[in-house]
Amino acid sequence: MSADLAVQKAIRARLIATTAVTDLVPANSILDRNSRPAPRPGIVIGEAQEVDEGDSISRTRTRIFHTIHVWKTEPSREGVKIIAAAIRTAIRSARLDLGAGYHCADWRLASTRTMSDPDGETSHAVIVVECLVEEVAP
Repeated sequence: MSADLAVQKAIRARLIATTAVTDLVPANSILDRNSRPAPRPGIVIGEAQEVDEGDSISRTRTRIFHTIHVWKTEPSREGVKIIAAAIRTAIRSARLDLGAGYHCADWRLASTRTMSDPDGETSHAVIVVECLVEEVAP
């Protein structure tokens, strides 16, 4: 399994295990796959990027950026901001367990952006999670 996929699975596992998140978005609406239209309310773990840290010859450290999309039908952006805050709390609660072969050296919620969808009925938050992963011998 790649470090990117290990982080993706661990993010979803953390979100569905966090009651503060699932009280706002049902666990079956927290997806790590493409879904159009996204459930409302819903969380979709989206795009990812892997960047070699470049600080060791062994090349065992990778910085991974994962985008999380939050969707909710509402007249304002209040609901997606509340969901984003619950995600932030879930992320800050502890380091990710990435399973055998990888160690989460650090992770954080790097940014959150909220916006209204052009349909006039949907709010959308885009959250970027940054994770520093170290490859370790299993």
